[in-house]
Amino acid sequence: MYSKLYSIIAMAAMAAGASAASPQTGSGETDGYRLVWQDLFDSGELKAGRWNIEVNGDGGGNNELQYYTDREENVRVGDDGQGNGCLILTARRENYNGKSFTSGRVTTKNLFAFKHGKVEAAIRFPSTPKGLWPAFWMMGNDFDQVGWPRSGEIDIVEMGHSNGFNNGVGDRFFNGACHWGPGWPNASYAKDATRSYSLQDGEFHLFTLIWDEEKMRMYVDLDKMPKQTPYFQIDIPQNEPDNEWSAGNYFHKENFILFNLAVGGNFPGIHNPADITALNDENGHQASMYVNYVKVYQKGGSDDSIFALIPGDDIENTSLAEASVSNRRPEINVCGRKVMSEGSRLRAFDIAGRCVAESDCCLDLGCMPAGLYVINATSGEYSNTVKVSF
Repeated sequence: MYSKLYSIIAMAAMAAGASAASPQTGSGETDGYRLVWQDLFDSGELKAGRWNIEVNGDGGGNNELQYYTDREENVRVGDDGQGNGCLILTARRENYNGKSFTSGRVTTKNLFAFKHGKVEAAIRFPSTPKGLWPAFWMMGNDFDQVGWPRSGEIDIVEMGHSNGFNNGVGDRFFNGACHWGPGWPNASYAKDATRSYSLQDGEFHLFTLIWDEEKMRMYVDLDKMPKQTPYFQIDIPQNEPDNEWSAGNYFHKENFILFNLAVGGNFPGIHNPADITALNDENGHQASMYVNYVKVYQKGGSDDSIFALIPGDDIENTSLAEASVSNRRPEINVCGRKVMSEGSRLRAFDIAGRCVAESDCCLDLGCMPAGLYVINATSGEYSNTVKVSF
């Protein structure tokens, strides 16, 4: 009788725990890092001053099968059913603009970017085998000017590789990677890992990148296991201008953040929509990736930099890193629809993140339709960003 009662109490406690909201603490302010920006996704809406929603069906350069939309069916912020406010990206099997699937991809390009620090996100992945490809990653915020791979690419976590599901460990197999170089074919370094436990168990798992002047290191569940070796590490030596293939030439600049949930393509090795089994009758032909929060920490060193069009949740307008570089940023002056910044290259981006105008020193937006624009001024290695509307 006692054991039966104990089992009932235990099951009730487990059920209560399963539906409880997860803490949004991350790995915390450790080793001299201080929190400088975060999005907790608790406001009920995706903030336009922080995130761009991509709309395209170009396959992401990887022969992916989805069409990315800005519909709420694919991209939204809301409750995950367990009391957590989350960014929710949903892949769906449906015919849309010539594609057999839809999904979501968001970026902070030209809205938030930083150089050096600790960045992490708590993610609940869907079951990926066979065909889903979720990712948390970054690219250089100069992407619009230099393209890929000169922008550099930092893949903090990707799941859904064919090696994982072909070997029966698709829920535990993941990787980190970096791509860079002056052109195609690009240089790259990737490292996969297989955990002893599932990363698709219906729980949030924390993925962390620690990035400084010398290295990049990646960790999983650093909040639960602070003493661990990284699953990915790469040296990024600086000051090698004579070697155009040196990784250090591409990974010491401000990067923006991306989250996406791709369907098929080169990574899963599936190019026929009929072979995608991850979206099936059992899940109603749709599956979601949940991001509970994303946080950025910095030490405020002379080599750190950061800009944010709007401050992070519960973060002061002037962060530690912002104060350390503010006197080196180009000044931006706005008068009506004219934007001026002496000695700087000016670019204007619309709310979708597209560059709509650019010029040196003075930018006249008189011919642009009314709306919200992001203005970026670049002078040497320093940049500044402001938001204007008219």
